[in-house]
Amino acid sequence: MSAVQRFAQGLFVCLFPLFLTAQVTAPGDFLPHQLGETFTPHHLLVDYFEEVADASNQVQLIEYGRSNEQRPLLLAFVSSAENLRNLAAIQENHLRSIGVAEGQPDPALDRTFVWMSFGVHGNEGACSEASMGALYELLSRPECQEWLENTIVMIDPAANPDGYSRYTHWYRGVATKNSDPNPAVREHREPWPGGRTNHYMFDLNRDWAWQTQIESQQRIVQYQQWLPHIHADFHEQWYDNPYYFAPAAQPYHSYLTEWQSELQVEMGKNHARYFDQNGWLYFTREVFDLLYPSYGDTYPMFNGAIGMTYEQGGHSRGGTAILLPNTDTLTLYDRVTHHVTTAISTVEVASNRHEAIQQQFKDYFIKQAANPPGRYKAYVIKGDNPQPKLKALVELLDRNGIEYGTTAVGSVSGFAYQTGKNTTVKVNNRDLVISAYQPRSVLTQVLLEPETEVIDSLTYDITAWSLPYAYGLEAYASASRVDVKPGYDFGVYKNELGAYTEPYAYLVPWTSTLEARFLGALLQADIQVRAASKPFQLNGKQYDYGTLVVTRADNRKNDDFDATVKRIARELEVGIFPVNTGMSDDAPDLGSDRMKLIDKPRVALIAGEGTYSNVAGQVWHYLEQRIDYPVHIFYPDDLKRWSGEDIDVLILPEGYYDIDSSSARAISDWVRSGGKLIGIGAALASLSSHDAFGLSYMVSDADNTPAPPHDEQDNAYSDQERRSVTNAIPGAIFEVKIDRTHPLGYGLDDTYFSLKTGTSAYGLLKDGWNVGTLGANPRSIGFVGDSARKQVQHTLVHGVREHGSGTMIYLVDNPLYRGFWENGTFLFGNALFMVGN
Repeated sequence: MSAVQRFAQGLFVCLFPLFLTAQVTAPGDFLPHQLGETFTPHHLLVDYFEEVADASNQVQLIEYGRSNEQRPLLLAFVSSAENLRNLAAIQENHLRSIGVAEGQPDPALDRTFVWMSFGVHGNEGACSEASMGALYELLSRPECQEWLENTIVMIDPAANPDGYSRYTHWYRGVATKNSDPNPAVREHREPWPGGRTNHYMFDLNRDWAWQTQIESQQRIVQYQQWLPHIHADFHEQWYDNPYYFAPAAQPYHSYLTEWQSELQVEMGKNHARYFDQNGWLYFTREVFDLLYPSYGDTYPMFNGAIGMTYEQGGHSRGGTAILLPNTDTLTLYDRVTHHVTTAISTVEVASNRHEAIQQQFKDYFIKQAANPPGRYKAYVIKGDNPQPKLKALVELLDRNGIEYGTTAVGSVSGFAYQTGKNTTVKVNNRDLVISAYQPRSVLTQVLLEPETEVIDSLTYDITAWSLPYAYGLEAYASASRVDVKPGYDFGVYKNELGAYTEPYAYLVPWTSTLEARFLGALLQADIQVRAASKPFQLNGKQYDYGTLVVTRADNRKNDDFDATVKRIARELEVGIFPVNTGMSDDAPDLGSDRMKLIDKPRVALIAGEGTYSNVAGQVWHYLEQRIDYPVHIFYPDDLKRWSGEDIDVLILPEGYYDIDSSSARAISDWVRSGGKLIGIGAALASLSSHDAFGLSYMVSDADNTPAPPHDEQDNAYSDQERRSVTNAIPGAIFEVKIDRTHPLGYGLDDTYFSLKTGTSAYGLLKDGWNVGTLGANPRSIGFVGDSARKQVQHTLVHGVREHGSGTMIYLVDNPLYRGFWENGTFLFGNALFMVGN
């Protein structure tokens, strides 16, 4: 019997008998195919949700935003008609009950909110298909109608519409008429970059807390306005894996509550009941942990919810049918069926446990706010940090609903992030203070605490992310409670531009990515700009390395010089200082050769098969969205005949592409004639095999040490995975020594905190500038294996090598990792604009 025939007999016939209503159209009656027969184009997925919302008074559909490619982002509210009529009052009551909104809550309006996210990874196509089945089941079955009396289900049918469209369009174009289950054929081999990621090739499932992407930014606005009790995140994994559902694996973050753990177990048992009845394979408590805070399960957990990941075997390899190792065939219909089963089971538990969920959720926010679980109770971010960085942090706090303010306390004892030592610091009313005594106490502490407690080294993701390190801010964590006056006033943007009609020059301190965007805008407007290669003082104000110097003398041919500089400064709200003299209080003067003219770079990025799509996307997003600078994108194969004509900067993102001898010679010759090469992470491995690039890859002692004979090993075979972590750095912060006199170090402190996500290590450059280095036993935050720690001692992190008239820049750690390492985006601006002038 075919999948379509089975579907025609009724979905989940052995579990959930269907009682259809005339008002709701089944997916197979609306679409040109039966659900599970093939993949549905995104526009038809949208059409189906609009059709059902128009036909039913139990569905309200909103468009909460648009993707980069202008596809709608939808959220469907499914409940009883009465609940939806009172939805605004129910929402307000919910927020009042947990202390997020003011006012007295009414228990009669208590409802349980269940948010379901389908398809955050676009090529996990069965997820978005299942969203239609879940919607139909909720509206068509009497027992679901009972559950919807006290439950409001929120369905996001395609959390990554651009990726989903990329995958489904490709698949429908290459699939054979009859599904070919052979895993080796074309329809099971999705081309680069795949549909997993969004337009900029970001993994949206790692972006919940950081919200670097437009989809995440718009979604979290909704999430924080509703704060659901339960969040189910639907995924797919490798096609030969059984279904995974909660409870999750260790490590759990230490701030997760016993209640959250218990309800995960209860959810899992209910799912297992249905899977057992059907004889479907599944597993729990393995692989997927609850530590990294920016997932679709952990982010809700740190917002008081029960967050869960559901993983169906399939993924992009699954197609509509694929042969499994056990000789069975996994169909798209099977995958959709399994996901709809866990979706309905989730709603069932939510409804049945409504009263307990309500009480526990309220207690979570009230108790955590009254008694924060972590060691540190307040975080002080000094007000004299660069304002753009401070504003960027405040914007992120706002997006996450985290409260902040100021205090009148004269001094605070606490942990200094920059030095790693306990100290006493004076606090004034310009310092930003974030108290842990607030409704979102746990999320606050998770994102800001200096170091996360990792109770199990076998983790699924990075183990360190503390925001003061990521943003490069002077900050302190105090174990004492600090009273906070809510709000922080940056003041209305103003400068003295109006008082200077035609100044001698404009000076802009180089402190953040905002100034890099400003510089890029000036260069694109054909404004000549210089950078100070030595600190100087003028009119009593001190200017540091990298200060932008925009002189009238350099721009005499530009009739719109003043108007252009002022316009861009105001649009970006950049701190700019006009001066009427070029003579400094001490050397150098503004006319000195210490003021280096900055070229207007023509930038090229390599992206395509062989590059890591995430990293290529991070560079692409940085250029187009963070600093709004044009980029030319080439395929890796273009390196084989690279001439670099009309290109000044060539960026090699991480990847496994090979640079052969002819490509290496071409790139080397191009650099020698004045080009700038920026190599990131794993791309350096290809460069290190050619002498022209002067890189030396360091092999770890562990790689050269033979394994002991079997009878001399103390550990069992079953412990081999745990033993392997001694050679691993899954993601930890390292304190890097910076030469801030070098253009690659302009604007940074003497130390830079780098997020290291692997053990690749390179020796110090013998004929170059070792700008960022690790010494003996470097300070680190997060899990680092013992052998891995030894491997990275005395190694290069950021280096520059001059080659003829050009430069080669080596970034061993990717400073643009996931787009949230704010100080890394600033460092990359140095590589792009400052080095080589």
